[in-house]
Amino acid sequence: MTTNKYLKYFIRFSILQIILSYFSIFYLNRYLISNAFCELCIGNSFKMQIDTNLWEDRNRFFPFVNENLINIEYFTIIFVFIFLIILYSTKFYTYVNELSYSLDRNYLDEYLSIYLVWTSSFFIFLTLFRVSNLISRGYLLIFTLLVPLILLVFRNSEFLSSVLGRSVTDENYITFNLESDSIFNKLRLITFRNKLKDFKNVDLDDYLQVIEIIDSTNKDHNINLIVLNMAEKNSLHPELEKYLINLNKKVFLISQNEFEFKNFFLSRKESLSENYLTYFNNDIQYGSKYIIKRFIDLSLSITAMTVFLPVYIFIYLYILFLDGSEVIIKQQRVGLHGKQFNMYKFRTMYKNSHDLRDELEELNKNDEVIFKIENDPRIISGTNFLRTFSLDELPQFINVLKGEMSIVGPRPLFDEDTKLFEKSYMRRLNVLPGITGLLQINDRNTSEFATWYKYDLEYIENWSLYLDLKIILKTPMSLFGSKVKGL
Repeated sequence: MTTNKYLKYFIRFSILQIILSYFSIFYLNRYLISNAFCELCIGNSFKMQIDTNLWEDRNRFFPFVNENLINIEYFTIIFVFIFLIILYSTKFYTYVNELSYSLDRNYLDEYLSIYLVWTSSFFIFLTLFRVSNLISRGYLLIFTLLVPLILLVFRNSEFLSSVLGRSVTDENYITFNLESDSIFNKLRLITFRNKLKDFKNVDLDDYLQVIEIIDSTNKDHNINLIVLNMAEKNSLHPELEKYLINLNKKVFLISQNEFEFKNFFLSRKESLSENYLTYFNNDIQYGSKYIIKRFIDLSLSITAMTVFLPVYIFIYLYILFLDGSEVIIKQQRVGLHGKQFNMYKFRTMYKNSHDLRDELEELNKNDEVIFKIENDPRIISGTNFLRTFSLDELPQFINVLKGEMSIVGPRPLFDEDTKLFEKSYMRRLNVLPGITGLLQINDRNTSEFATWYKYDLEYIENWSLYLDLKIILKTPMSLFGSKVKGL
């Protein structure tokens, strides 16, 4: 196991220790051993009886324990620690094998397994320290149901990602030369996702055809996983291998012979049913990184919307006065992995201005993808300052809360613009689109597509949470000052 994995386990273990200990102590004191249920106690309480029992046990079995530690709260913390040690020593909890078979696409079986382990351990704890006959049975039942839910949330990143808006069951996959009755369709990696399309009888040696199929499908649909049945082949064409690695998606290869790669990258290899399975996930905003990014986005968005509430009200009334309703408009844009969503903006153009793009094409200063007109006649008189300081983008914090956008990322474009992307630029769809980004702090007013291309790919290839934080700190300076630019 690598140091990175040990660190992840330690962090997750520590978080669970803190959360379960705090929740268990709170629940014990508030519900399980509350005086409200002590019908036979006069001048006494359940807690005092429990502590008395613990003192008797301490004097008989472990007199070496410090007297200050003899209370139910400390014993609960120790129990949680021992329980987590046991739980983490098993692959059952710590390892979710996506290359194992799964007949279901729900978490019920996983929840029930955790429930049985937790409940049996907790009842042993209650019995061992003579607590079981001094607590509320109804609240005990509820408690045994709640803790496994917490454990399931922190078992792996999938469940928490689902809560934060990115569910694995919403992801799509395409297959190449994989029969519909193949046993590999029952793998957890595939079962939990939605089949988009099967491509049969494709010559996988024709790398240009394979790349074209993936690229064209990627422009029309939300693709997260690509499955290739390589049959007797044991390698990919170098160009196809490079393309799949740089695609920033999940790739799953099935072959009868052990696979060989010309590039070095992290992958998982297993042998199953006399076949070799190779899986690599180059989705850079996935798992724990996605979760942390979402927490940052949610925190900053809630704070920003609270701080800028007076600005929201002023802009809303100002646009309403200039050109009537509707003030906040929805524009369909392309987001993460090609998923389309409605992006919110304060309307700074006259109504139905987007329908005039074809008529104004000759005024477009950019001859590639970006549609941008100098002194755009569609802009409402008096709203230029809103666009200059990007105040018209403030409603996009709503998109961030919904999980459709991030604070930082490439700007989301229209679907008709996306259709014009070359295959290497489609990578911009593999990260959450953002309100601000490298382009905005370096050359936010550019109308050159090459500049967008440069900064978007630079962001994707160097993405990290630290980079996001630096861009966030630089954004106000890029809006209100011209001397400080870039990183």
